[in-house]
Amino acid sequence: MTDQTLIILGATGDLTARLLLPGLGALLTAGHVPGLTLIGAATDDWDDARWRQRVHDSFGAHGARAASQSAGEQTPESDTSPAASDVADRARYLRTDVTSADDLRGLLGSVEGSVAIFFALPPAVTARACEALLDVDLPPGTRLVLEKPFGTGSEQAAELNGLLARLVPEEQVHRVDHFLGKSTVLNILGLRFANRIFEPLLDNTHVEAVDIVFDENLALEGRAGYYDKAGALADMIQSHLLQILALLTMEAPFTLAAAEFRDRKADVLRATRPWSDDPAECSLRARYTAGDLDGRSLPSYADEPGVDAFRGTETLAELVLAVDTWRWAGVPFRLRSGKAVGDSRKEAVITFKKPPRVPDGLTGCDQPDRLRIGFGPDHLALDFNINGPGDPFELDAVTIGADFGAGDLPPYGEVLRGVFADDPTLSVRADTAEQCWRIVEPVTSAWRAGKVPLLEYPAGSAGPSLFLPSSR
Repeated sequence: MTDQTLIILGATGDLTARLLLPGLGALLTAGHVPGLTLIGAATDDWDDARWRQRVHDSFGAHGARAASQSAGEQTPESDTSPAASDVADRARYLRTDVTSADDLRGLLGSVEGSVAIFFALPPAVTARACEALLDVDLPPGTRLVLEKPFGTGSEQAAELNGLLARLVPEEQVHRVDHFLGKSTVLNILGLRFANRIFEPLLDNTHVEAVDIVFDENLALEGRAGYYDKAGALADMIQSHLLQILALLTMEAPFTLAAAEFRDRKADVLRATRPWSDDPAECSLRARYTAGDLDGRSLPSYADEPGVDAFRGTETLAELVLAVDTWRWAGVPFRLRSGKAVGDSRKEAVITFKKPPRVPDGLTGCDQPDRLRIGFGPDHLALDFNINGPGDPFELDAVTIGADFGAGDLPPYGEVLRGVFADDPTLSVRADTAEQCWRIVEPVTSAWRAGKVPLLEYPAGSAGPSLFLPSSR
C-alpha cells in the first residue's frame, strides 16, 4: 500500500473526536494503514500541539481498546499502539476556511501520496466546501468521504451528487454510513443467503410484518447544533434504517463485489414507498418532554441548550413503508427511531404469519414466530412455540439465540479501511442516496404542512407508536 494522507475537514468537531479518530486509532493499531499522514483542518485557532493532543487522546484508550476488544483480547496496558502513536506524533493542523478555494488549495499543496478528504461537516457546509474545490486541482486519485445526511432532500442530494461528479469519479466518492459496518452487513447477508431454513420463508407468503427499530436511552447529549436541524427521520430512518431495510429485502447478489451488491440494494429502494397516500396513517412524529431517564432528570427537548423550540424538530419518528417487489408486496415495513426512550431497543424483527390452522386440542399457540436481529450487541434470536412441560397439549413460547461474531474493527475503522483500500462496497451510491430522500419526502412535506401533529412523550417512557401490539 502506498503512503496515504487523510485530511479531516472539521477536525475540531465532536464527530472527529468521538467517532472518527477512535476508529482510525483502531485501524492503525490493527496495522492496516502503514505510512499514513494525518492532517486536521478547521477554522478554530489551534496549533499542531493541540491537534496532536486531541489525536493522542482519541487514539489512546479508545482506539486500542476498540481493536483489542473486537479481537476478544484484554485491553492493553499501553494506551496507544506504536503505529498509532507515530501517526499522532506527526499529525499536522492547518487553520482553514473549508469554503475558501485559496485555503483549500494551500491545504492540498502540503500533502504527499494518495489523498482522502473526510468532510466531518454539516451538510450545508460540505456542499459549500465541494463548490470551493471546483477551483482547486485535486491530486490524482483523491477520494472524497462524506457523512450522512447526504443533502437535505432528493433535489439537494442530486445537486450535491452532480457537484461531486465534477470533482472525482463516482468510485472515488465514499458516502459513509457507519451503521453499515462490514460486520453488520455480512451478519445479515450470511443469515439470509447461507441458510436454507430461513431464505425460502422470507417473503410475503410467510411474513406478516417487519419492524426495524432503533430506540435509544440517550437524549440530545449536546448535539443540538446538528440534531435540531435534522431530527429523527433524517438522522436515522432516511439513512441508517433504510439501508438495513435494503439488506433485509434485496435479492441475493451473485457476488459481494461493489457493483453487484450496490445494484441489488438500489433495486429494492426504487421499489419502496410510503404505505399509504395519507402520511397521517403511515407516519408519526413526537418529541420528548421533561422526565427521568436511567436516574437522570432530563429537561424537555425544547428547553435543551441550542434548540429552537419553534422549529418543531422530532426526537421520535415512525414510518410504515411498502416494498413493491414480487417477494415483499403487501408486507408492512415499520421503521422507528426515538431518543430518550426508556427501553433501549435496537433490532430488526421479522414476524411470521400464524399457521393457517392449528389442530384442535393444542392450546397456547398465541404468539407468532419471530426472527430477531439485534444491533449493538449483534445478536440473533428466534421466538417460536413448542410443547412445554406438564400438559403436552399446552404450547409454550420459547426463544433460542446466538451472538454474531464481533468484527475486528469498530464501525468507523471499517469505514476508513474501505476508503484506504479503494473499496466502495459499504459506501452509499449516488442514486441510492437520492432514492432514500425520495422515499421519505411525501412524509416530510406533510409534516411541514402540519398535516401530522407533533406528539409529546416524557423522557424515559416508551413513547407513542403506530406499531401493532404484536410487534412490540
